[in-house]
Amino acid sequence: MPTALAADPAVSRLHSPVIAWFEAHARDLPWRRPDAGPWGVMVSEFMLQQTPVSRVLPVYEQWISRWPRPADLAKEAPGEAVRAWGRLGYPRRALRLHGAAVAITERHGGDVPTQHAQLLALPGIGEYTAAAVASFAYGQRHAVLDTNVRRVFARAVTGVQYPPNATTAAERKLARALLPEDEATAARWAAASMELGALVCTARNEDCGRCPIAEHCAWLAAGKPAHDGPARRGQTYAGTDRQVRGKLLAVLREAVHPVPQAALDRVWDEPVQRARALDGLVADGLVEPLPDGSYRLPLT
Repeated sequence: MPTALAADPAVSRLHSPVIAWFEAHARDLPWRRPDAGPWGVMVSEFMLQQTPVSRVLPVYEQWISRWPRPADLAKEAPGEAVRAWGRLGYPRRALRLHGAAVAITERHGGDVPTQHAQLLALPGIGEYTAAAVASFAYGQRHAVLDTNVRRVFARAVTGVQYPPNATTAAERKLARALLPEDEATAARWAAASMELGALVCTARNEDCGRCPIAEHCAWLAAGKPAHDGPARRGQTYAGTDRQVRGKLLAVLREAVHPVPQAALDRVWDEPVQRARALDGLVADGLVEPLPDGSYRLPLT
């Protein structure tokens, strides 16, 4: 049965204009093409987490060319996934994607499973990724809540500039209420609302003049009140352990043979931070220490 909110004409009339806008303005991205298949969708979802499309595109194309099916990746060492991840950042995603490929190969005959519960049971896949793959790859009806969608819903329905820092139960309830009842329409709505947040209803410099639902937007109707909740988290990088980890991994990715400690010591002048970053990489399974004191990307 439709929820009261979904049955509200003021809410249900959001669907058609957003989907129509998407049909006219959606970017032609390789993971949206029919030949991408469910594996292409899954790879893109891993890569796009906290990473812009412009940086993902070249790595995605190389990855799919090298590993067109999960089984192709599964038979490689996990360190090869880390190497191919390049400078996308958050390289644990590469290990998780490799682990998912192994599980798909072993449990599902090499095909990305169709059911949400099966997707959620794969290593490294959380609620968002499971819902996104089920929706975008298989056209199923799921609430797909990424940062862009949450921002669109916060503004259009809730009337605030930004959603909370972390996804709340109220947001999940709202997303479910906003889902069209028809499965195919719901899947299209998920993709369309995400694209609207990425291209028009952006975090900064939103373009309300191009928005297909501006006349229904609660935030715009309220005069676009400024955010008055907890401070939004900024993404710092320079000088952080994350930057040091990236520099260490860059040396290891480019090396054919194990890398001696001295070569890694040249990456960063501050020894305590450098050691902490290297220890973190080892603890995360991204780097393997060898008995002779050298390091390499993981083989198992």
